[in-house]
Amino acid sequence: MRQYELILIVQPDLDEEATDAVITRVKSLITDNNGEILKTDLWGSKQLAYEIRDFREGFYAYMEISIDPEFVTELNHSIKYIEPIIRHMITKIDA
Repeated sequence: MRQYELILIVQPDLDEEATDAVITRVKSLITDNNGEILKTDLWGSKQLAYEIRDFREGFYAYMEISIDPEFVTELNHSIKYIEPIIRHMITKIDA
């Protein structure tokens, strides 16, 4: 298992309950595939540097996760199809 940082940008027009549901769905993807959530930090709404899908701001969520390296590609692919997530990034943490 390796440690990774996962940053999600969720559509800002969702209510708090819907945003939490999206984040919970990503967490479930990780834990259902033998991954572990080490840390979750909700950064809240922030201005985007440029417009993404007609949005000028987004709700940021940061996670530190521990998953198998083979699962990174599948996780990346799965997150792309979660509609309210307008951008995401997975980065390996160098230990």
